[in-house]
Amino acid sequence: MKNYLEFEHDIKALEHQLEQLKDPFSQEGISEIDTNRISEIQNEIDEKLKIIYSNLTSWQKTLVARHESRPKAKFFIENLFTKFINLSGDRNFADDQSVIAGFAVFEGQSVLVIGQEKGDDIHSRIKRNFGMMKPEGYRKCNRLMKLADKFNIPVVFFVDTPGAYPGVGAEQRGQAEAIASSIECCMTLKVPTISFIIGEGGSGGAVALASSNKIIMLENSIYAVISPEGCASILWRDPSKSLDAAEAMKLTASDLLKHGIIDEVVPEPIGGAHRDQDNVLVKVKNSLIKNLNEFKNLTRQEVYDHRKAKFLKIGREKGFVSSIKSPDRLGTKQNFPSLVVRFLIKNKNVLIIVFIFILGLFLIL
Repeated sequence: MKNYLEFEHDIKALEHQLEQLKDPFSQEGISEIDTNRISEIQNEIDEKLKIIYSNLTSWQKTLVARHESRPKAKFFIENLFTKFINLSGDRNFADDQSVIAGFAVFEGQSVLVIGQEKGDDIHSRIKRNFGMMKPEGYRKCNRLMKLADKFNIPVVFFVDTPGAYPGVGAEQRGQAEAIASSIECCMTLKVPTISFIIGEGGSGGAVALASSNKIIMLENSIYAVISPEGCASILWRDPSKSLDAAEAMKLTASDLLKHGIIDEVVPEPIGGAHRDQDNVLVKVKNSLIKNLNEFKNLTRQEVYDHRKAKFLKIGREKGFVSSIKSPDRLGTKQNFPSLVVRFLIKNKNVLIIVFIFILGLFLIL
């Protein structure tokens, strides 16, 4: 059974009508299939999807990113990589089922694959904790990233989480420290790291696995420091303002690419990635091949410097510019005496003390 979003009511009605036309065993018994009518409705569906998905708001893209039929990390790992060896545990507390991690082969090259997995049905979602990692999950990733760095193996991340797990147990085991350590580990690696944000990239839980040389987003995915609902609750104390929050947060792939936060956007088929998963798979594969090839001829130090320069550059070109002009821009010549005079004028108490001091010296002399 297909799942439809709130803005897809017309699509739902047309597709229901299409399924009835394709079924030869209708309520009236066996009937002849009207291929012309089927073709007309299919064209109408395609046209409506094209119009709707070319004008999605930030909130609507958030809903698409959360679609339960959207391809998950497990789908990409199973179909893009061969000889995948799943590795478990942080060697300290437990194994976190919300993250799949292990070594695999991609186009003849060894890679470390790490993916946040939400699950496909209610049972797997509970098992995977809805993609919300605990401290042991981040520590498992750190352990494997250091191993990959030791053997000079590139790391590929698939990010899809509403955020790190905020439970009491996770906090007791050092959730904040685990996230910070994961970010630090990602930043210090000297092997190429590529992060694909395939659905939700929420909060520090996503940043912990997206501090990479290349950050690539699917067209209808989102990436932000907090969910729109959380932002609305904090700023306006009103979760119903989630639509306004989503627009203000600039969390879509196109906005983030414009501001230099991410490096590339992978186009999705009309209607979203969940409507044609094989199409998305091919595009992600081509993007991964292209980006891995960019680092083939770089030394380990050059890979590290590339990542460092990338993050230091964020916000430098289009960051905040003060509206207050400096004295130099006003065209006044600045020298030490004039600066002293300006200081004394602005600080009258200091001026009085200086005046008394000078007067005392004059009387003594």
